[in-house]
Amino acid sequence: MKNYIIRPYLPQDFDELIHIFKTNVPDSFAETEIADLTTYLQEEIEDYFVITENNQLLGAAGINYDDDQITARLSWDFMDQNKNHKGAGTAITQYRIDLIRKLPHIKRLIVRTSQFAEGFYKKQGFIAIERVPDYWAKGYDLIFMEFQNLN
Repeated sequence: MKNYIIRPYLPQDFDELIHIFKTNVPDSFAETEIADLTTYLQEEIEDYFVITENNQLLGAAGINYDDDQITARLSWDFMDQNKNHKGAGTAITQYRIDLIRKLPHIKRLIVRTSQFAEGFYKKQGFIAIERVPDYWAKGYDLIFMEFQNLN
């Protein structure tokens, strides 16, 4: 296992995270999602984390909570496609699952992703519940997935 450090997002991470996000365009995210991420980072963060190795940012990922008070959502997960980050996505996903499991009121964990990350989340214990073609942008489908072993 690599020596990853996961810590809360800081505003000074913003520019580098936008740069890292762009390494995923257009292979995993649509160009239009850069503006959505900017809005998220500036206005919609609840719990958001970065993962580093040797003081280098590798990626980021968050948790948001639905109004129903029992549902948590994994949000805005991405890694730098120009760096070797084998295992970092799994590490930050497991970190968030472990945090959510410590919240007794949370009964459901979901992720809204695309077909490009569906296989990754399936390996983490999520199953696809719904598919909506061209939801994020043309060619970027919504795959709504739910975690199977939260409690």
